[in-house]
Amino acid sequence: MKAVVQRVAAASVAVEDEVIGSIGQGLAILLGVVEGDTEREADFLANKITQLRIFTDSQDKMNLSVEDMGGEMLVVSQFTLAADCSHGRRPSFTRAAKPQEANGLYEYFIAKIDGLLGKKTQTGQFGADMKVTLVNDGPVTILLDTDEIMR
Repeated sequence: MKAVVQRVAAASVAVEDEVIGSIGQGLAILLGVVEGDTEREADFLANKITQLRIFTDSQDKMNLSVEDMGGEMLVVSQFTLAADCSHGRRPSFTRAAKPQEANGLYEYFIAKIDGLLGKKTQTGQFGADMKVTLVNDGPVTILLDTDEIMR
């Protein structure tokens, strides 16, 4: 499972010019499910992201998590994170999980985040053509890949 985590001042996602998810200060997460991912990877990633200390405290040090500061989360499915660009110029997406499997883990991940934060996570629409707008705060952008961090 792969995630691009961005600390944001605000973020939203729209489908066909209609905003379907919107947050203020918090985290915008692009989530990619890779073949072979399970609930184990989703649990690990949800816990890691909610506890990442990437928000500043009163002394301007990155010591607070989204959970600590009461921030919001926007999660958008992003199968292109599974792209393999090692050959030629056209990315291959053969490592991306099949849609039914990916959607199940995407929904599971969102439910896990909801439980950890005790509030509703805003989302995109799985499989839709979406427009994501955000104001990256910092900027702070972190790449997480369970294949690398769960060793």
